[in-house]
Amino acid sequence: MSFIIRAARAEDASQLTDLAKQFNLLNLPGNKKIIAEKIARSEASFSSQLDKAQAEYLFVLEDLEEKLVVGSSLVIAKHGSDAVPHCYFKILKRDHFSSDLGLGFIHQVLRFQLDTDGPTEIGGLLVDRAYRRRPEKLGKQISLGRFVYMGMYPERFESRVLCELTPPLTEEGRSEFWEALGRRFTGLPYQEADALSQTNKEFIESLFPEEDIYLSLLDAKARLVLGRVGEVTKPAQHLLESIGFTYLDEVDPFDGGPHYGAKTQNIAPIKQGQMLRLAESKDVTFKALGLIGCGDEEFRAGVSGYEVRDGQVFVPSKTRDILKLEIDQEVFVTPFDYSMGRRK
Repeated sequence: MSFIIRAARAEDASQLTDLAKQFNLLNLPGNKKIIAEKIARSEASFSSQLDKAQAEYLFVLEDLEEKLVVGSSLVIAKHGSDAVPHCYFKILKRDHFSSDLGLGFIHQVLRFQLDTDGPTEIGGLLVDRAYRRRPEKLGKQISLGRFVYMGMYPERFESRVLCELTPPLTEEGRSEFWEALGRRFTGLPYQEADALSQTNKEFIESLFPEEDIYLSLLDAKARLVLGRVGEVTKPAQHLLESIGFTYLDEVDPFDGGPHYGAKTQNIAPIKQGQMLRLAESKDVTFKALGLIGCGDEEFRAGVSGYEVRDGQVFVPSKTRDILKLEIDQEVFVTPFDYSMGRRK
């Protein structure tokens, strides 16, 4: 085990900012002040100082040899409240038929929705470009690692989990969907509107149309990207699908990116995970590969060989040392490999 997944700490701010600058995501921008604030919120969340509506959990992937933060992921415990609703477009079908002409059409429409009792949301998934395509599957590690924590503390999260995936954008970072729709109702460029929506949803509620929007009225470029996943995001899409997420027929109101979701209890790392007592390892082969997690405020997890026997789990001594595990301690164990939400 050369990498560990753990809760972000204040001293990670500089390295995490450098990592975020490679991608500059809206929910994890390359701004040290914002990163420091997110870490502080995360630390308060891990220590149970915030209620679910305010809690955000920030995880990092650390290269233990280099002592370097090389990945991150985020869990927003509740995305959508009375104060800040979760907004999206639902894609529906409407039938129209003319008896005189003997002719009918099925139209797809967008219906603007607000959710004030929203799901848990996952995001902020980053892996340093220099660490991609490594045999350790680091993107998969930092993505699945957050579900280990959710499996340990399900009461801190909602019964549904949402992931908003990025659609194809232009080379300049513009959204064809926004240009065809959102900009006409708000007058704002895409990047400005999307950034503003992180803290203020009022302009969306006030300016977006309440009536159904027929997709046939949008130009072809906008229709082409609606509900599609961009090339760089497809690995994340495939990973989500493998652990039980499905397309919800919902899209982001800004860029038309698809929303994927799952019931929390049905997400494979959570569903197949279990709390087990750690036992002394003797005459054990560790043939299975899984994620081992422990801790609360000092949450940490890693990929390791393991064996389950008689309600106990055995892991190599190196894993125990790195994760600071004690014999007889309760740990969360879940497989690392899945296919369509089922263990391979």
